[in-house]
Amino acid sequence: ARISASSKFSILTTTRAAIGQAHTSLQWRALKYAAAFILPAFTALSFSFSGWLTWLPVAFGFVFLPVMEFVLGENPANLGKAEAALAEKDPLYDFLLYLTAPVQWALLIWFFTVIGDSSATVTDMLGRIFSMGIMCGVYGINVAHELGHRPGKTEQLLSKAMLLSSLYMHFFIEHNRGHHRNVATPEDPATARRGESIYRFWVRTVVCSVRSAWQIVARERARKRLPLWSPGNEFLQYIAIEAVLCTAILWWFGPWVLLWFFCAALMGILLLESVNYIEHYGLMRRKRDGALYEDVNPGHSWNSDYVLGRLVLFELTRHSDHHTFPARHYQCLESVQGAQQLPAGYPAMILLSFVPPLWFRVMDARLQPSAENRRG
Repeated sequence: ARISASSKFSILTTTRAAIGQAHTSLQWRALKYAAAFILPAFTALSFSFSGWLTWLPVAFGFVFLPVMEFVLGENPANLGKAEAALAEKDPLYDFLLYLTAPVQWALLIWFFTVIGDSSATVTDMLGRIFSMGIMCGVYGINVAHELGHRPGKTEQLLSKAMLLSSLYMHFFIEHNRGHHRNVATPEDPATARRGESIYRFWVRTVVCSVRSAWQIVARERARKRLPLWSPGNEFLQYIAIEAVLCTAILWWFGPWVLLWFFCAALMGILLLESVNYIEHYGLMRRKRDGALYEDVNPGHSWNSDYVLGRLVLFELTRHSDHHTFPARHYQCLESVQGAQQLPAGYPAMILLSFVPPLWFRVMDARLQPSAENRRG
């Protein structure tokens, strides 16, 4: 039967209204990621006041979040295909992500001005260094990780700027062109071996990640028949940019502020590598035909669906899907079948990893059912 013009108009109007309502709903959903700005707000309080308030970001990250994630639990729900398509095009999600860059640099410059305060107590100084260190890890490197997977030049520039704030610019090379190719193999510095403590992992991954980034650039330049030691070397460019920043800090703020910045950046680096530790601990890909490794699948990363961690970390905790689809925007990442599930959220798991015997007892038991076919 033919559909009348009025009926067609009615159907079209209803469809448009439904799409409009869905888009409005998704925009409200996007605002939940504003929770990620609680941490910089507490960091601002840390820089503004003295006493216990200087430790607010630490308390938020490693006391409040673990407790609340235990209370609120997990949410494995995913967006539908239509919702995901709308969310990927919604500029609000990107705006919240981009906003982190000026926030991070504003707090870093503020840190330079307050950490040299001679009237501050040792406790206040430590609280502010730890606060900036958490910002360097959660914002400086984590958000840079998300932006670094975007193809746009502006987004990649923002990624490098964020990494610069933590003196970890080689991550841009090693993560995108090394880690994602070698994950869950002995060749990957960011994959923790079964039975390896986080303290041994820290040393190995930091040293080997720098070496891996250098080797990646060296191979690429050799393949293109370009000189290794030249201004066009990406790795050397990043080292030079970091050296310029450190020189500027030394010139304007003095050696002590530079030292405290090194401490904060190191804390951010170790926080990021702690996340790498819990994301890939003990999961290894098998070799096919004795040479090539099997393709990466969701079972090669640990996943976490605990709600607050997902929001504060821009869905980094849905890491299994990220490794399966690295270009997928954070708001569209899914909880997938076949992923290894962490027993708690990221903050609690990081705290657990600091006690290796307890970590091995909890995690090795979870590895046992799949360990035999995950070991390389």
